[in-house]
Amino acid sequence: MEQTQNKNILLSVENLRVYFPIYGGVFIKKVGEVKAVDGVSFSIKEGETLGLVGESGCGKSTIGKSIVRLVEPTQGKILFRKKEGQTVDLVGLNRKEMRPYRADIQMIFQDPYSSLNPRFTIGRIIEEPLEIHCPEMKKEERHARVKMLLNKVGLNEEQAARYPHEFSGGQRQRVGIARALSTHPKLIIADEPVSALDVSIQAQVINLLQDLQKEFGLTILFVAHNLAVVEHISSRIVVMYLGNIVEIGQSQEIYHHPKHPYSRALLSAVPLPDPDLKDQKKKMILKGEIPSPLAKPSGCAFRTRCPIAKPECAQSIPPLDDTGQGHLVACPYWKEMV
Repeated sequence: MEQTQNKNILLSVENLRVYFPIYGGVFIKKVGEVKAVDGVSFSIKEGETLGLVGESGCGKSTIGKSIVRLVEPTQGKILFRKKEGQTVDLVGLNRKEMRPYRADIQMIFQDPYSSLNPRFTIGRIIEEPLEIHCPEMKKEERHARVKMLLNKVGLNEEQAARYPHEFSGGQRQRVGIARALSTHPKLIIADEPVSALDVSIQAQVINLLQDLQKEFGLTILFVAHNLAVVEHISSRIVVMYLGNIVEIGQSQEIYHHPKHPYSRALLSAVPLPDPDLKDQKKKMILKGEIPSPLAKPSGCAFRTRCPIAKPECAQSIPPLDDTGQGHLVACPYWKEMV
């Protein structure tokens, strides 16, 4: 179903829920469910980079996979603008109907080795999406684009005949980036693209993504657990905890003035290279362990570890309130943080 949407918004996620059923017992019955994503809403403007950050298990990667339908949403809408003023709800599409949009929405995976077919050469890996989504392209045109993309990501065309195992982790991730760019996508979903790489290589890959974004006019959803990495590349940041959004705002604002207790805890865990600044930095140690997704606390999921939690926090999930200039916080008591 096509709908009208703000012309600056490329993707809009509305009340997205992704639940995974748990089966057990002698008769293999449903005994529960994991609420990986529990009512998440956000939008991405065309040309921007939106950072999605949180601890492992918070549901951020599930959101990325839901957008490309590698994971089926349980409820909600994923509205994608295919042309001026018109959008399509990706959730309502079957596999055949979804296929044209896979060229516009490409994904860069966390593990640069397991996401590449070890039996294919690098050139074949990058060319395959063109064969599927651009059947009108001639063989010579496909080969020319493969060579161009290899050069754009810092590799040379002679390496097209090599196999994934002949490359380092950073080089393999560059191949993954080239493959994602092959179909001229509008949106790139980068699912922790640097977490499996050495720190020295992480900066190179992030800078490469920024350069490619400017050159090709890309829109990026950048998923990561490191708030410092997300702050460097993103224009806005969404902070998640156990399937819910707890804070949204401009990257500089959240990085320097986080308002939600969980965001402050995440930021306090970011290491600083300057010993003097490290000694001055106030550490925020959270109490307890992360609750199991099988038994999420009622109300605010963070209340069991929150230093300013009140009995009222157990009543309902707090809404995102605007504290000014588009900075949204899901905590009515954020002003009590020292």
